[in-house]
Amino acid sequence: MRRAAVFRIVGFFFMGFSLTLLIPLFISLWYGDGEARHFLVSLVLILLSGVLFLFLGRGPRQELATRDGFLIVAIFWGGISTVASLPLILGAHLDFVDALFEAVSAFTTTGATVITGLDDLPRSVLFYRQQLQWFGGMGMIVLAVAVLPMVGIGGMQLYKAEAPGPLKEEKLTPRLAQTARVLWVVYLGITVANALAYWLAGMSPFDAVAHSLTTVSTGGFSTHDASLGWFHSPVIEAIAVVFMLMGGINFSIHFIALRSVDPLAYLRDVEVRTFLLFVLTITLLISLTLFLKGEYPTLSASLRNAVFEVVSVVTSTGFGTVDFSRWPDFLPVLLIFISFVGGCGGSTAGGIKVMRVMVLIQMGLREVRRLIHPNAVLPLRMGGRVLRDRVLEGVWGFFAAYVMAFVVLMLLMMHAGLDQVSAFSAIATSMNNLGPGLGRVASTFADVSDAGKMIAAFAMLLGRLEIFTILVLLTPEFWKR
Repeated sequence: MRRAAVFRIVGFFFMGFSLTLLIPLFISLWYGDGEARHFLVSLVLILLSGVLFLFLGRGPRQELATRDGFLIVAIFWGGISTVASLPLILGAHLDFVDALFEAVSAFTTTGATVITGLDDLPRSVLFYRQQLQWFGGMGMIVLAVAVLPMVGIGGMQLYKAEAPGPLKEEKLTPRLAQTARVLWVVYLGITVANALAYWLAGMSPFDAVAHSLTTVSTGGFSTHDASLGWFHSPVIEAIAVVFMLMGGINFSIHFIALRSVDPLAYLRDVEVRTFLLFVLTITLLISLTLFLKGEYPTLSASLRNAVFEVVSVVTSTGFGTVDFSRWPDFLPVLLIFISFVGGCGGSTAGGIKVMRVMVLIQMGLREVRRLIHPNAVLPLRMGGRVLRDRVLEGVWGFFAAYVMAFVVLMLLMMHAGLDQVSAFSAIATSMNNLGPGLGRVASTFADVSDAGKMIAAFAMLLGRLEIFTILVLLTPEFWKR
């Protein structure tokens, strides 16, 4: 374990994060909401923490090993979530557990909350929650990877540990730092376009920017208790649907489409095609069920609400215009189930990811075919290429670890006081980084015990870092020299 390199990188991360607090600090000064001192105190404390890590990491520069990358990612996400809770303790007057839950939910782009009365919170605190989700969306570590070569440390190990999706070794450009910069330029550009669209649709400049940060990041935090339903605008909802879908699509495909000025690049990608077809199918099913059950008077109203909620859930954004937990028949449970699928690999969405689900389905069908042709050689293909055995093993291993972790965490959540339905949806919404659930966690986790909130926060981190990054730290072999 290269402790000096680990401490030094974590120090840079903490110092970098502290500087992001300048944004809500300036917003507080602009609106005069009295929270500037809280952000200033938080900034100084986090900055000093970063300086301390740098001091502990002094010495000759060292190249990172793979295990160092996993450790740095875990320390970073856990550490940043902890220090990010400080402004929420000071500004939103939350206790430590609630503030930590809120910070983890924000940084992992889950969107679950313990706060009510958002409309009455200071604007700087509201914006701070939004920007936490934006930074967590693409992953601040990927951003840091772009500058790691400047301090003499390679970043591929961090990228593999943090980046979402089953094909992490693929890069858009030959150099990793350049790849990270490309991803962030695309991410920033889509966010700006989203903010402009919201503003032109009637949002105030503050709400437009704030909601663009949590739409593209598929985070789902809002500045209003009623979420996007507060605006009562079909145009705003349509804009949100478009940009939530963009957040749920692999950002490398966005880059390819923009570079080649070819929108058909999206349809040529098998994962994106499957994702969009899945969204369309579920939307039609839900809208017809809503109409036939008489939930809404017209088919158009049923379709409008179905489109928004399906896209919001499957991309793990969690915005709401209605309370889908009150929908009839099997619809609430169906929506929770589609959150397990999630978005595409390489997107900001949560869930298992579409590509992994496609591989799992193909593996199941292959076993059925082997019963008929036991001696046949049946390679699995994705997008015209044969998938390596190592990829297949990784997908199956991920799914097995996901199911085991889900079962254990659900049992713990029930032990913490939730009923079966609430416990199931609480872990589902946390591990899939969704936000809203069913039962007691349909709209807020405020009534969940402190133990339950900590379990949910751990589940959020586990889901955001795709299980293995956290689980590998729990194995004795990891800590052996």
